[in-house]
Amino acid sequence: MLQDPLFILVAVAVLIVLGILMVGIGGFAKGGDFNRKHANRIMRYRIAAQAVAVVLILLFVFFRRMGG
Repeated sequence: MLQDPLFILVAVAVLIVLGILMVGIGGFAKGGDFNRKHANRIMRYRIAAQAVAVVLILLFVFFRRMGG
């Protein structure tokens, strides 16, 4: 499975979502100026990255069910 490019792409997308989520949680926990300036933008990035990750996961499942 580690040699499958689509699986690697899915894994990278999930890790990107995790990274964005950690930055958002860290900013929320710290509060202050950073949170006021960037909280909404980070949330939008997370939602977009999560949507891409979900689409890639669905494509991965679809192609595996097709026998590819």
